[in-house]
Amino acid sequence: MALESRITQEEIKKEPEKPIDREKTCPLLLRVFTTNSGRHHRADEFARGNVPSSELQIYTWMDATLKELTSLVKEVYPEARKKGTHFSFAIVYPDPRGKVYRLKDIGNTISGRKGADDSMTLQSQRFQIGDYLDIAITPPNRAPPLNPRMRPF
Repeated sequence: MALESRITQEEIKKEPEKPIDREKTCPLLLRVFTTNSGRHHRADEFARGNVPSSELQIYTWMDATLKELTSLVKEVYPEARKKGTHFSFAIVYPDPRGKVYRLKDIGNTISGRKGADDSMTLQSQRFQIGDYLDIAITPPNRAPPLNPRMRPF
C-alpha cells in the first residue's frame, strides 16, 4: 500500500510565523467596524476617506487570533456574548490599482464553540498595518447568511 503526501507546494513555501514578543513589541491600532445584520459593510462605505460609524479601536498585535478578537468584541457588545453568536471576519484594504477598497473574507468564529478558524492570526491572513477589520455579527437565533461563493443546494 503506497502513501501519498497531501502537502502542497504552497504549504512548503509558506514561511512559519515568527512569534511576537508582546512585552517588547509595540501594539498596533486595529480599526474594527461591526454590523449586527449578519452582513459585512459594503466596500463603498469606506470610500473617499469615509468609514462606517460603528467603529471600535483595539490595540493588539499581528499575532492576535480571531478567537482573541472575538472576546474583545464581546466585552464591548454584551448582546454578542450569547452562545451561538456567529462572527464573520473580513479584512478591508485599499485596492492598489484604484481608489477603492476591497473586502477579503478571512474566517469565522462562533461564541461558545471551538472552530477551525479560532487560531487564525491577522499575520497569517496578510493583514497590513492600516487595513481595517470588518466583523459581521449574527445573533444565535438567526442563521448566518449563505456565503455568496456557496450554492444553497
